[in-house]
Amino acid sequence: MSADASALALGRTFHQALVSADWDGIRALLHDDATWTLPGDNTISGTAEGADAVVERARRIASYGLNFELLHILASRENMALSLHNTARREDAVLDEYLATVCRLRDGKIASIETYLSDVPGMNAFFV
Repeated sequence: MSADASALALGRTFHQALVSADWDGIRALLHDDATWTLPGDNTISGTAEGADAVVERARRIASYGLNFELLHILASRENMALSLHNTARREDAVLDEYLATVCRLRDGKIASIETYLSDVPGMNAFFV
């Protein structure tokens, strides 16, 4: 399997694990020293350091009832990114954001994740 095909397959597996709340599945895709950085100033912002913290971040995000609509999986020579449209609603807040979750890969696993958002103020208002 080519490197880009492997990256695309990893992206599909990551997204499927996220939408199905398969936390062990996400953990299996990560290096022990993986990180996940999110912008903003809210309960999910900053950098989660270590695979267990990355899984906890995914669990926390999912706990808000998000719909993780996959638009595209993008591959570079060595890495991959998920293009997503995330939506959710609470009685007092609505989330409607587009994002790119860029995954840097090492030896077939995720070494780091950085998320780029279309609406950081909306994210700050939703994740309280």
